[in-house]
Amino acid sequence: MLEIINNKWEWLNIKFIKIIDENDFGNLILLNNDKSIWRICPEELQCEKISESLEEFLEIQKTKEFIEDWNLNFLKTEAIRTFGKLSENEKFTLIKPAVLGGKYELENIIKLPFNKLIEFSSDLAFQIKDLQDGQKIAFNINYT
Repeated sequence: MLEIINNKWEWLNIKFIKIIDENDFGNLILLNNDKSIWRICPEELQCEKISESLEEFLEIQKTKEFIEDWNLNFLKTEAIRTFGKLSENEKFTLIKPAVLGGKYELENIIKLPFNKLIEFSSDLAFQIKDLQDGQKIAFNINYT
């Protein structure tokens, strides 16, 4: 999986060396080669640095805000009840990403293979990276 992540997010000029954590919505906590900690958030089409070091991240990880955002328990429980438990290499995700107006609600949730979620979210993130708020875009989506 690390190879897929590095391949798909290479346009950010970063190189991840370890997956520290992942959640049921495909969010990843990653160690970069400069020892900084990054988070991939597929539903927000984001990959961003969240701390300069593992030690700093371990403190952030204890905060109520991080725990609630990371676990998404309010949505995870309903998703499992509706769609069933996730199988290996499967994640829940938003059909329409939040950054594009998708809502964190059951009607906007599907299951996807984890690798496809990473590929799809990074491709869309690349396509919108230079857009201004409200700017129109025609997406190029080519998945089989």
